[in-house]
Amino acid sequence: MKYSLKEEKELMTSIWSMNIKDDPLNFVRFIFPWGKEGTPLEHFSGPRKWQEKILRDISIHIQRNQSVDMPEMFRMAVASGRGIGKSALVAWIILWMLSTRLGATIIVTANTEQQLRSRTWAELGKWLTLAINSHWFAKTATTIKPDAWFDEALKRDLQIDTGYYYAQAQLWSEENPDAFAGIHSTYGVCLIMDEASGIPAPIYSVSEGFFSEPTTNRYWFTFSNPRRNTGPFYDSFHSRRQYWKTEQIDSRDVEGTDKELFQKMIEQYGEDSTVSRVEVMGEFPQADDDTVIPMELIRAAMGREVSLTASEPIIWGLDVARFGGDNSALCVRQGNTVIDIQSFQSMDLMQLCGVIKNMYDDATVMEQPQEILVDVIGLGSGVVDRLAEQNLPVRGVNVAEAPATKKNYLNLRAELWFAIKDWLAQRDCRLPENDELASELAAPQYKYTSSGKIKIESKDEMRKRGIKSPDKADALALTMASSAASFSGSASYLGYNFKKPLKSRIFRVG
Repeated sequence: MKYSLKEEKELMTSIWSMNIKDDPLNFVRFIFPWGKEGTPLEHFSGPRKWQEKILRDISIHIQRNQSVDMPEMFRMAVASGRGIGKSALVAWIILWMLSTRLGATIIVTANTEQQLRSRTWAELGKWLTLAINSHWFAKTATTIKPDAWFDEALKRDLQIDTGYYYAQAQLWSEENPDAFAGIHSTYGVCLIMDEASGIPAPIYSVSEGFFSEPTTNRYWFTFSNPRRNTGPFYDSFHSRRQYWKTEQIDSRDVEGTDKELFQKMIEQYGEDSTVSRVEVMGEFPQADDDTVIPMELIRAAMGREVSLTASEPIIWGLDVARFGGDNSALCVRQGNTVIDIQSFQSMDLMQLCGVIKNMYDDATVMEQPQEILVDVIGLGSGVVDRLAEQNLPVRGVNVAEAPATKKNYLNLRAELWFAIKDWLAQRDCRLPENDELASELAAPQYKYTSSGKIKIESKDEMRKRGIKSPDKADALALTMASSAASFSGSASYLGYNFKKPLKSRIFRVG
């Protein structure tokens, strides 16, 4: 489409006016030929309602940040079923940024090159062709940049540095997670993660560096079918939801989707199935196939009303930090109730022992633990020795040892984690409301060894997936190894008998 000089100036004036420049919804309505006969949009009057809402949220964010000294970054996470128009919205956001945030950098990343090229970038190309200002830009297989004439005009007339002015499709890489973190643009930056549920934590972490410039135009969008109930995308809706605006969208509620198809999927797989939850309802699965403890069990136990049996002994589980990034954690359990769970940062062994000793001394006789169970792997043995010297009822537990009762587990750690699962499955126990604990309990995966035994992934293996050490959850697991406490009447159901001390040192008061 060719424009006269006068028409081009009028077009620029319109797109860069405040009511379009700072209102993405108005921008989308303006640049595309909605309802125009002979175009692909002939039978469409505008964006869908869920798309409108997100575009309005961006506009509200812009208005709030116009007169502040430290502008906030916009973070939006969208979990949805299939076929709702995610790729279209991604295309609109890219074109809005390129058209109104001159000089800005936009990065779009996904899990596979096919996904980027055949879906995201193909959809972008379709909408660029329809845009009234498509002649401003030149598109390649992986980039959109200002066309030569537009680039020259921006440099000459507006003194805009176009060195980082582009949109680029770029795969993330665990081998090179810093690939796009070093890009800086004072004009604005936008990162869009497609199918973000599969993007690991290290990529999220380095992505923070993409937003180091304190510009008013910083946008981070994540879109995905919610396929996993662990990881940073899941955390955006749970333990880290204070940092993100979130939307969960059921495909059945979106205009123009195939309602009959979705109903057939629900009938085929069941309403509570992972397929229905993820592909239709835009809800996270109750559990990944290889997850030890389903999130459904964890959430059900949090805040549940149960009767605390005062006669049950109190057990403390203490997980001692092994590395600088880990925390030590203490879990207090009495029968079917986790009374308290807390973590301790940046403490050496003597400091940690001092805190535990003070907590023990400050407790009443009824509040004092009958056992304090400490993982002796790594630095924990020193804690056991010190607390024993102070006459605390401490016992070391080596979770790398053979299982206590069930030989189908590779080691005691696997047995204890599955003991938590079985304990929760009875639905008569209570956990405190704690998002961090919930995420940690749902994080570990398991597999079978060549000999058919169940193995829980190690903390090192979890780190490689970008998942931090489950310190609080491990502290809870240690309480399951108590030789003093039952499972509040559930021992016969579980098949566990921890009355016999495990193969470790035991120290008692007196």
